[in-house]
Amino acid sequence: MSPQRRVEEELHENAHIDYSRVSITWNPSVAQLYEDALKYEEGSAISSTGALVTASGNKTGRSPKDKRIVDEPGSSKNIWWGPVNTKLPEHVFLINRERAVDYLNTRKRIYVFDGFAGWDPKYRIKVRVVSARAYHSLFMRNMLIRPTEEELESYGSPDFTIYNAGAFPANRYTTGMTSTTSVAINFHMNEMVILGTEYAGEMKKGIFSVMHYYMPIKHNVLSLHSSANEGPDGDVSIFFGLSGTGKTTLSADPKRSLIGDDEHCWSDNGVFNVEGGCYAKCIHLSPEKEPEIFHAIRFGSVLENVIYNPHTRVVNYDDDALTENTRCAYPIEYIPNAKIPCISSNHPKNIILLTCDAYGVLPPVSKLTSAQAMYHFISGYTAKIAGTEDGVTQPEATFSACFGQPFLVLHPARYAKMLAERMELHSADAWLVNTGWNGGVYGVGERI
Repeated sequence: MSPQRRVEEELHENAHIDYSRVSITWNPSVAQLYEDALKYEEGSAISSTGALVTASGNKTGRSPKDKRIVDEPGSSKNIWWGPVNTKLPEHVFLINRERAVDYLNTRKRIYVFDGFAGWDPKYRIKVRVVSARAYHSLFMRNMLIRPTEEELESYGSPDFTIYNAGAFPANRYTTGMTSTTSVAINFHMNEMVILGTEYAGEMKKGIFSVMHYYMPIKHNVLSLHSSANEGPDGDVSIFFGLSGTGKTTLSADPKRSLIGDDEHCWSDNGVFNVEGGCYAKCIHLSPEKEPEIFHAIRFGSVLENVIYNPHTRVVNYDDDALTENTRCAYPIEYIPNAKIPCISSNHPKNIILLTCDAYGVLPPVSKLTSAQAMYHFISGYTAKIAGTEDGVTQPEATFSACFGQPFLVLHPARYAKMLAERMELHSADAWLVNTGWNGGVYGVGERI
């Protein structure tokens, strides 16, 4: 049986997707995804540098209040239930799953991408993304690790599957729904279902949440919301920080090799990137400030919600007419100094905690004791930056445990304990770096 036919049969058996009526495009080329996006998806264009320009519709940021995790016996006792992880009965998940599959079955074509999360072969998981938009498939093609032809031949069944029917709303009268948007994870079925949002970042962060559960529980590996790079002598630095604090910018240092810009795991063997690409903020992007990111925006990259000149197709990165959360997703190999494969056998020497202080209080740089590092890691003070979440237009002070509370699945103390143990074992230094405002509060002082 060919790999294409195997995928069709699996989708029919597992989700009742009718491949006799719906054309299933499996692991298509970048060029084919470009063609389909331009032909079938309104608002698509090619920028002057060759990137695919797309629009995510009404949602231009994540919807954390609509995130749910299924309450089921196999995982329930480990999950940190509360405002971050809201319980969803499994029968409601099945209702939403059926709704998503019904929508996908009404499409003339759907896209399936099989890839990996995690660069270390010992710990990586196989992820399948089923979507109705070429834009979503290309986005996850960039963000997951792309298998070789040999790896695809022996890929088998996925460990986790995303059903993205984001153009179709959830029924807000269904038990547990608070809006027409639903982003739900089921660790029993190893699936994620998306309804009511076409923002591609939900898929990326969904897989990160999955890794936040799988890695510590199954492998005693610490999952981190961080970027990481490596110096010429093999010294590894980890940068913690929420969206907009500078993880991507600071890790893309031309003098150091980039391991990754957002999601990592720290195992007994060293550090590895979870992703196969980068998802960089584009607002006010320039070749002078961030040359590596600027020049990564070319054929194969996805530009989200940007404004461009309709004649020249030149993107205006200062224009926030659609959102301040303009983004670009590109393969990590588009960064010239990326370390491929994105893994280091060395343990981190420097742990850098990034905070965007909107009140002009914190100094630019502070060296921390071990106790101070744990305090700042657990409290995770920063300010939400405009555009990183739906509805945020001004900086808001927030405390986000482990500098990534929206993505945590286990209790923060569990990650903090693992981090403290690894820092002590490998004698890592800790630093608090303020990338917010200096000389006064937001609106008075200047951004560092």
